[in-house]
Amino acid sequence: MTDLFTPLELGPYTIPNRIVLAPMTRCRAGAGNAPHALNAEYYAQRAGGGLLITEATQVTPRGVGYPATPGIYSPQQQAGWKLVTDAVHRAGGRIFAQLWHVGRISHPAFQPGGETPVSSSAVACEGQIRLPDGTTAPYPTPRALTIDEIRGVIADFRHGAEVALRAGFDGVELHGANGYLPDQFLRDGVNQRTDAYGGPVENRARFMLEIVRELTEVWGPSRVGVRLSPSGAFNGMHDSAPRATFGYAVTELGKLGLAFLHIMEAQESDLKHGPARSPAYEALPASHFRGLFKGVLITNGAFSYEKATAYIREGHADAIAFGELYLANPDLPERFRRLAAGRRDVPFNPPDYPTFYGGGARGYTDYPFLSDR
Repeated sequence: MTDLFTPLELGPYTIPNRIVLAPMTRCRAGAGNAPHALNAEYYAQRAGGGLLITEATQVTPRGVGYPATPGIYSPQQQAGWKLVTDAVHRAGGRIFAQLWHVGRISHPAFQPGGETPVSSSAVACEGQIRLPDGTTAPYPTPRALTIDEIRGVIADFRHGAEVALRAGFDGVELHGANGYLPDQFLRDGVNQRTDAYGGPVENRARFMLEIVRELTEVWGPSRVGVRLSPSGAFNGMHDSAPRATFGYAVTELGKLGLAFLHIMEAQESDLKHGPARSPAYEALPASHFRGLFKGVLITNGAFSYEKATAYIREGHADAIAFGELYLANPDLPERFRRLAAGRRDVPFNPPDYPTFYGGGARGYTDYPFLSDR
């Protein structure tokens, strides 16, 4: 019977278990938005999972929307990520870099020269953004990218993939979820364009698909994944026909021979805010896309051991990505292994929420292992 500890063929790799470290922004990059030794320690601690996916990693200085998030475009950042990949590989793990551009989820305070953030269209995100100085401000109205600028952003993603290759990663994942730039093109709640990148879903999906094709040219399709959030309402996202929009996107991605598709399932906040933004809102589980994508399907969404085990056994997904639970328990696979062996006294560290974003070792690399007890 297939379970979380059944090995999985993932592109050219055989990973030893189906436990994935979900990408989680931690806001702990060093000078020049480069990773450093503390980041290497953090990822190496969690190398027991079958696959690690890094925190979102901007491919250009114009893709920044949060303080101290790592980039993947400069020599300094490449060297920093090499510290991380070397540490993970020494610990026996595999790691993919998640490539990112926040689009409209930014502010001139984060942009080179105080420029206006960009998006598919001049549609502002609702709510407030936290600025580098700790104050908050309304999200500004972004500037719609021109066709030539779109080509430039696609080239930025390719360059990020090339840097990731030189930095020793095992593959890359496109962050196409959570209301960031590819999502801002895909969903018509933001995309109001009337050119080749707007209007019907075939045009709105074009930006993401063109990026993915560039990534596959660098890495080969079997070492590229894509993350989507079809039920996500985060960052003010909605769509008039989510089933059709994401059905088309996943069908087209399925033609490319990718390593995996990573589907985020609906969270409590999505179920709360999604219907208010669009009467068409629909919570689409990962299993909805099984028939459209024949490759490895990873899902994520506050899974417990019990729910994850059921999803794998019932064939709803091939692997499960864990966020907060893995953040707080760096030896999560070992804890799950004990549960699988019938132990019911396995303790789990509670997450230290105030330390999630920014800071040093506290709440980052100081969570105890079972062996510390």
